[in-house]
Amino acid sequence: MALGFNATLRNARADAITTARDADAAAGMVRIYDGTRPATGGAATTLLAELTFSVTSAPGASSGVLTASAITGDTAANASGAASWFREVDGAGVHVMDGDIGVSGSDLNLNDINVVIGQPVDITSYVTTEGNA
Repeated sequence: MALGFNATLRNARADAITTARDADAAAGMVRIYDGTRPATGGAATTLLAELTFSVTSAPGASSGVLTASAITGDTAANASGAASWFREVDGAGVHVMDGDIGVSGSDLNLNDINVVIGQPVDITSYVTTEGNA
């Protein structure tokens, strides 16, 4: 059976993600990569695109749900490839978390995982749910 946390604790755990993303004065980023996801925080593969969080990456969590503030898209992808994983970093480039990318059922879902160099890449909505799965 999965652990069940009260709402206050779930919110605190989710808000810790925002605190880490916003640890530097500059905005954090979502970096999208192809290839095999390394061990958490490990050496990255090919960088496909970089998207920028708002300076305050998310308002406070509610019921363990953290909804990101607006994310500025990458107007021109760095490389072509199949997006398979992402890394969040703070404004100084310090690792916050890694996750998988897909078109559904992944940590981060994109309409199309096929990224083409020079083409825009956007995230229209980004929600993290903490605990009680």
